[in-house]
Amino acid sequence: MKTLCFALGLLLITVCCCDAAGDAAHIFTSPGNCCFGFSNMTIPQRFISHITKTHSSCLHKAFILSTIRRRQICYRQTFQWALDVYNKLHKTKGSKQ
Repeated sequence: MKTLCFALGLLLITVCCCDAAGDAAHIFTSPGNCCFGFSNMTIPQRFISHITKTHSSCLHKAFILSTIRRRQICYRQTFQWALDVYNKLHKTKGSKQ
């Protein structure tokens, strides 16, 4: 009886640990922010904090623009204004090209 209880307890602990490890792996391998709604509104350059591309596994290719007030706005990568902002910010902040 003790062996059966020990085996069931060990099995229960293993299942709990595996479930927790699966959640942790999902957090670190998820693509991050993806965009599903897009803006066509342009904003002044002085209000832009930074701009990044969405992860390659996202359904839509987009830019995520962050404002100085920590608001995030999504733009399609085909929207020329957003592409110009991305190129301008990454050219000035990146290495000399």
